[in-house]
Amino acid sequence: MTPVLTIALALTASPTDPPKPGGCCDRCCCQATKADPKPADKEKKAEPAAQPGRGRATDLAADRDVFHYLLTNHKDITRTVKSRDDGVETVTESDKKEVAAKIQEHAAAMHQRVKDGNGIRLRDPLFAEIFKHHDKVVMTVEKTAKGVKVTETSTDKQVVKLIQAHAEVVSKFVRDGFDEAHKTHPVPATGDKKEDKR
Repeated sequence: MTPVLTIALALTASPTDPPKPGGCCDRCCCQATKADPKPADKEKKAEPAAQPGRGRATDLAADRDVFHYLLTNHKDITRTVKSRDDGVETVTESDKKEVAAKIQEHAAAMHQRVKDGNGIRLRDPLFAEIFKHHDKVVMTVEKTAKGVKVTETSTDKQVVKLIQAHAEVVSKFVRDGFDEAHKTHPVPATGDKKEDKR
């Protein structure tokens, strides 16, 4: 997201519905990874390894809980984004130690998901697309005294656009909390228009 990248299912609840008991709104990240298991999968007692777009239930639950904590405490978070030709540099911090620790935990978890291609929030077109191209994203996470500094870059021009769009969305999460997390976000246009040679 950024600590990103942080990379579509029908929504059954209205945009104004509050989070369910326990903080789960079923729309910010959880529903994106709750695909119905195949018949053969239902017979399995445990999922031994993470699967693209899902991850083990324990990993998903932990990531979800941290994400919800940050959304709940979004007013205690500050964030700056610096765009560069090949991506972004972001700094996300909080003066509250507990929130700062959660920011660091979330950034580390999302960094791992990007490296593994283990997507989350895949109901959102932008996140689905960036995880689709996870192997073209170079991401570094550095802890600061109050949070993290994250650099995300790519040599692919379209992936750079995805990275920058994702950074903007994460900033909206910080600004608006669950109100923004309940929304979906479009994939940026390629911008590759053919020259008219008439």
